[in-house]
Amino acid sequence: MPDRRTEATATPDDVLARIDSKEVVDLALALGNIDSPTGSEGPAGEFVFRWLAGNGFAPKKYAMIPERFNVAAWIDGSGGGHSLIFNAHLDTTLRADAVWSARDPKDPLYHSAWVEGDNIYGDGVVNDKGPMAAFLVAAKAIKESGHALRGDLIVSAVCGEISREPIEEWQGPLFMSKDLGVRFMVTHGVVADYALVAEGTGFGIVGIEPGKAHFKVTIYTDAPRYYTPYLPRPTGLADAPNAIVRAFEEWAYDYQQRNTYKGAMGTIVPKASVNAIRSGYPYNLTSAPQVAAFYVDTRILPGANPMDVRDELRGVLKKAGIEGTVELFLYRPGFEARGAERLIDTIKRCHAQTFPTPPTIVGDPVTSMWRDTNAFNELGIPAISYAPRASSHATTKSFRIKDLTDAALVYARLAMDLCNQERPKMVPLGAHPDRSVAASVNRPSR
Repeated sequence: MPDRRTEATATPDDVLARIDSKEVVDLALALGNIDSPTGSEGPAGEFVFRWLAGNGFAPKKYAMIPERFNVAAWIDGSGGGHSLIFNAHLDTTLRADAVWSARDPKDPLYHSAWVEGDNIYGDGVVNDKGPMAAFLVAAKAIKESGHALRGDLIVSAVCGEISREPIEEWQGPLFMSKDLGVRFMVTHGVVADYALVAEGTGFGIVGIEPGKAHFKVTIYTDAPRYYTPYLPRPTGLADAPNAIVRAFEEWAYDYQQRNTYKGAMGTIVPKASVNAIRSGYPYNLTSAPQVAAFYVDTRILPGANPMDVRDELRGVLKKAGIEGTVELFLYRPGFEARGAERLIDTIKRCHAQTFPTPPTIVGDPVTSMWRDTNAFNELGIPAISYAPRASSHATTKSFRIKDLTDAALVYARLAMDLCNQERPKMVPLGAHPDRSVAASVNRPSR
C-alpha cells in the first residue's frame, strides 16, 4: 500500500487559508508578555512546549541545564525531500534589574507586548518572538491541513541567542549564551539540510554575519593612590582616561573603515565599542585608584583572527603612552553561508508569491550583527536570516500586524516548496568546510 504521507490531502492554498492573522498576533502577544531575558528563558520555553503539544506536535526539550532549554518539534517528511529548520530565540534583551545598563530597565516596552492600531509593540515581540509566532502558526497550518511534505520540517525555539558571557565574578550557567542555544540543540540531534533564522531583516535575505571578540583592557598608573585632600590638579591620573578614550575612538573608526567588507551576501561594517568600565570601589572613595578596566565588544569579519585585534588594542595603549594589558575573553566566529543557493532561491520565489516587490536591500547594521545563523553555518547547516523588522529597531520596537501575517504566509510557502523539492541521497552538509570529503565517498550505488 502507498505511504499515506505521500498523498497530499490539502493544496498549498488550503494551508494558506488556515493562517489567521488574529492567531499569529495572539500568539505573539502571549509570548511577548512572558518576560524572558537571557538567563531566564524557562517560562517562555515551557509555553512554546505546551503550545506545540496542544496543537498535535511531539515537542522535545534540549537542555544543557534544566532551567534553560531549547524546544524543537517535527513534521516528519515521507522521504526524498529537503529538510528545513525554522529557528527563533526565546530570550530578550534587558533584565528588569539591569540598573547600570538602562535608565529605566523596568520600562514595559522591554517586558511586555500590546497592540496599538495596526502595530504590535514590545522588545520581545520584535526580537524575536513575533517571527517565532509566525512560523509556529505556519507549521500548525501545514500539520492540521494534512498537506504532505517529503522532507522534514522542524520548528525550534532556543535560549541564549543574546550575549551574556562569563567574565570575572559573573560565572556559571546564567552567564552563558550561544553554547547552550542553537549549538547545543544541533549537536544533540536537531539537524536539517537548511535553516532559516527568523529574525528581523525587513524581509531581506541575509547570508553573511560577522563574528565577535570581547576584550578586557586593563590600564595602570604609577601615580600614588592620592588621598583626596592631597590630590593635585591637574593629575596624570585624570589625563590618562582622556588619552585612552581619544586613542580608542580613533582606532575604532579606523578599524571599521579598514575592515568593511562588501560581498554577494551583503556588507559587513565591523564596529568596536566600549560598553563597560570598572575602577575603584564606591564604598571606599577617599583615594584615587591606580587600576581601571574597560571592556570592548569588537565585531570581526568571517575568518578574521581575534589575536590580531588584540595586538591592535595593545597598540592603542602604546600610542596613548599608558601601561596596561589586553585580554581576549570571548571569541565567536562569523560566517558567510555556503551551499545555501537552493534555500535563497526558494525564499525569493515564496517572497514573490506574497509581496509585489523583491526582497529589500538590507542595511549594513543588519548584516553587521551576530545571529544564530553563525552557529548553524559553523556546524555545517546552510543558514539564512529572513523576517520582518521594526522600522526603528532601537526605539519604536514594533511590527506592523500585516508584516507578521505576511511572514507566516512566506514561511508556509517556503516549507511546502523546499521540503517537497527532490533531494538526492547521501547529500553532505552544505556549509561544512570539508563537505567534499563526504561527497567523495557518498556516491549513490548503482
